[in-house]
Amino acid sequence: MLGKSQAKYIQSLGQKKVRDEEGLFVAEGPKIVAELLASADANIVQLYALHDWITANRNDCNGIEIIEIDENDLTKISQMATPNKVLAVVKKQEATEEILTKGTVSIVLDTIQDPGNLGTIIRIADWFDIKQIICSKDCADIYNPKVVQSTMGSIIRVKIMYTDIASWLKEQKDVFIYAAALEGQNVTAMKKITEGLIVIGNESKGVSPEIFELVDVKITIPQKGRAESLNAAVATGIILSHIV
Repeated sequence: MLGKSQAKYIQSLGQKKVRDEEGLFVAEGPKIVAELLASADANIVQLYALHDWITANRNDCNGIEIIEIDENDLTKISQMATPNKVLAVVKKQEATEEILTKGTVSIVLDTIQDPGNLGTIIRIADWFDIKQIICSKDCADIYNPKVVQSTMGSIIRVKIMYTDIASWLKEQKDVFIYAAALEGQNVTAMKKITEGLIVIGNESKGVSPEIFELVDVKITIPQKGRAESLNAAVATGIILSHIV
């Protein structure tokens, strides 16, 4: 049986303040944990798992401490509405201090605050082999449990940097800056790119005026129906599918 203090500690990793202090985050479910176990870049500290998961996966755990728990214990420590077999406590990766933008395509996120959106954008970036994302400081935390869950393991393959994106974009010389906008070039008619920065704006307000002033090309997804706007993650996927 899991101790009360241990369960409380793992639950506390759902809070950003505690994650920052401890340098740890939580990943849950067989899919994400399998991705972490298979990655040389992931540093799993402990695994808390049901007996059947341990029996099936012990050989893949490479000496990581495994604590067997029952479903009641898993419910106590899980951040999910429906806990799923295994929970990993993982060391956060070192914060990225510098990202090189020449010769590659990167995503810049302006105030993406919904954890599910951020996680899905990371997953979409991984699908299109986008290796790096630059987030404004007021974006959701990438180690928020909902973000981690939404990435489905892509969090370990995409480099993330948090910064003042206005100041950072001003420093990016000789790299074209694109941004999703309601009025701009039709994305379906644009040529493919192999280098550039693609800015995706806030879920409700879009790209901020300060950032728009730094943009070279505004990109529009043609609208045929009457919806007010597109989800930020959906827009990211559509844009990348056409121009990358």
